[in-house]
Amino acid sequence: MKYIDHEKLTVYSKSIEFISWLTDLLQEIPKSIAVWDQLDRASTSIPLNVAEGTGKFTPRDKCRYYDSARGSALECAACLDVVVSKKILTTERVIPGKELLSPIVAMLFGLIKSMSADRVYEEPPEYGGKVSVND
Repeated sequence: MKYIDHEKLTVYSKSIEFISWLTDLLQEIPKSIAVWDQLDRASTSIPLNVAEGTGKFTPRDKCRYYDSARGSALECAACLDVVVSKKILTTERVIPGKELLSPIVAMLFGLIKSMSADRVYEEPPEYGGKVSVND
């Protein structure tokens, strides 16, 4: 079987895997809750931006789409925090999704970093799962 360029990327297949996991989770969240639509759109945006970025020719263009995909992955993680905070789902229920998102964010960071040597980077902290307002 021949693959299209973006299908060769692990980050693409991992983002499709996240969507598959999320599809089941979305059935547990009322559609009337704003976060339902956010999760659906942001999760869909990850592989679509990876695919579009992979099809671009210049590193700058590629990075713009990979940046968007990374932002969407982070948005999904925040949405999962919101459904826990609103007591719609338990922390235990969303942990698998966070575990799927973590390498996606890291891989996108790596793709962006590898294509834009002129950008200034700060190493991302390890994800601890809980953020305190007082930190």
